[in-house]
Amino acid sequence: MNPESTPVDKPATVTPATTTPTATTPKKSSGWLPVFVLLGVFLVGFVPMWLKSTRLNGELFRAQQQARIQTIQITFADAALDARRGDYEPARQRMANFFTLVNAEMERGIGSALPANASDGLKPLLAQRDDLITLLARGDQASAERLATAYAEFQKSLSNQMKGTP
Repeated sequence: MNPESTPVDKPATVTPATTTPTATTPKKSSGWLPVFVLLGVFLVGFVPMWLKSTRLNGELFRAQQQARIQTIQITFADAALDARRGDYEPARQRMANFFTLVNAEMERGIGSALPANASDGLKPLLAQRDDLITLLARGDQASAERLATAYAEFQKSLSNQMKGTP
């Protein structure tokens, strides 16, 4: 027999599988790539909108404060004009509304449309509340002059406080 043709039982050698990644096997970290890409895309859209929203929220807050100040001023001016015309009952109602608005604004604290030092300037006017409303309820002609004087003092005080001077 030919030694080449005889079957020889050779033990089978087992080669261990290599653990190095090949081009066909995906990496474990590549599963996070779409998550990071989506997060990045989200932030690219979210951050500018958040900044714009914050800016517009600040503008809205300032506009609402200015509107509340204007409402207070107009209510007082309407009361003074009504008293000048001799319409004492509408003037009385507007003055009561004015004092309610001022008190509500002063109690608001942070976020109040009135300056922080406004309570000092408004105390003399608030002390006249009952007298002014009583004069208007009686239909006293002197109430028109007192309201006009009080309105002028209120405007002066408010403009000085808005500028920051006492």
